[in-house]
Amino acid sequence: MVVDLADGRGEGADDRPAGGQGVLVTMQRARRRDLEELLEDTPADGEVAALARRIARSLTVRRRPRVASSGRGAGRLQPMPYRYRSDDIDIDRTLEVLAERPHPEDTEIVVRERVRSPRAVVLVADVSGSMRGEKARITAAAVAALTADLTGAATDDQLALVAFWSDAALVKSFDARMPAARMLDRLLRIPARGLTNVSFGLEVARAELARTPVRRRSIVLLSDAVHNAGPDPRIAAARCGELHVMLESDGEHDADLAVDLARLGRGRLAPVATHRDVAPALNHLLVD
Repeated sequence: MVVDLADGRGEGADDRPAGGQGVLVTMQRARRRDLEELLEDTPADGEVAALARRIARSLTVRRRPRVASSGRGAGRLQPMPYRYRSDDIDIDRTLEVLAERPHPEDTEIVVRERVRSPRAVVLVADVSGSMRGEKARITAAAVAALTADLTGAATDDQLALVAFWSDAALVKSFDARMPAARMLDRLLRIPARGLTNVSFGLEVARAELARTPVRRRSIVLLSDAVHNAGPDPRIAAARCGELHVMLESDGEHDADLAVDLARLGRGRLAPVATHRDVAPALNHLLVD
């Protein structure tokens, strides 16, 4: 499917480069690709896929999912049975309980706790160039950590995954149920591409976010930010409600552009040099 990006630039974009390194802005038209067609005749690299799955399993086991209720200072106050966390007793509701049970159990006392609202996150992963070495490890760690945090029976959070190069594809929608290993398999089988259209990846992510009723919506961009195809990504970043940037800094990267994208997207920036940096970076980016 060909996606119309209007004039591809926006007011004033003709006069400035896309990146801090002076990368040229191009008028190349991007396409949202059908992932199944891309993967039809593309087997995964066995060694890379096995390594990525080991990282995914390790992080998924170690990383504790976010719970519905958090500590003081986050979320909205909501009455609930006492669970040895809050000492803010809801007097009116507790008196109603006492009227029926003069000697209630501890857990029948009603308290007020702050409950975090559900969150919808789209991970936008840069797959331009070769998905090998530390780049594959970093991507695996990001998918695994977000899967552990945002999916499962204990949370109402949602996770989607977009892969981008000069084009882009939706790897996992909010509606699909898919383990981290399956997402990684699909991601790593996308044929390597050389160009990087950051703007189009963000636009596909915005389209997926528009489908969810969840009010807390975030995009996490995982890229070296070396943009060399399509319109200036600053324009797309400014349209995002909340855009965080995980900057792959292990090789060539554009830190100036990454700073601009996070600032215009009203989000945070976290550099990651190895896959071990990913979980702390996500904690920083998605802190409540």
